Amino acid sequence: MPETTDPALLQRLRDLFDARDRDDMAPTIAALRAVLAEHPTDPRVLYEVGGAYDTAGEEETAAGYYERALDAGLAGDTLRRCLLQYGSTLRNLGRFDESLAVLDRARELFPESESVLVWHALSLHAAGRSDGAVAELMELAADRIRTPDLLRYEAAIRGNAGYLRSLDGER
Repeated sequence: MPETTDPALLQRLRDLFDARDRDDMAPTIAALRAVLAEHPTDPRVLYEVGGAYDTAGEEETAAGYYERALDAGLAGDTLRRCLLQYGSTLRNLGRFDESLAVLDRARELFPESESVLVWHALSLHAAGRSDGAVAELMELAADRIRTPDLLRYEAAIRGNAGYLRSLDGER
């Protein structure tokens, strides 16, 4: 099934998202589950339900919804967000190799996404690969922070990032 394009359903999902209380996700989850009952195979709805469970700290449940959303055919920016959130959830569950695999996929599909790169670095760190994590963040800084102060040290930043990446690769 293709991703949701129905404007009314998208607005309904936005309204539920905007009204959520991050400290009490139960009403949002209940409302989203009602939407899911009406649209049980819609990838966007599945993703939003997963996100609500994730926000509520119910990562195991969230992971299942993220998997279903991915299988149902998410696309575009919603796919990027789902991959990032799913990778983060897997990291929180201690499933580091799976987290990195999901985030590697996100990096391949969305190489310009700073958030994906940051979350990938976080999963590298959680997996005990801090050298790789710092290297990734240094490269991101060198690529995206284009201030005179940082540009002055760009070669050194990239050299140190390369060195750290080589240490990560040796492990």
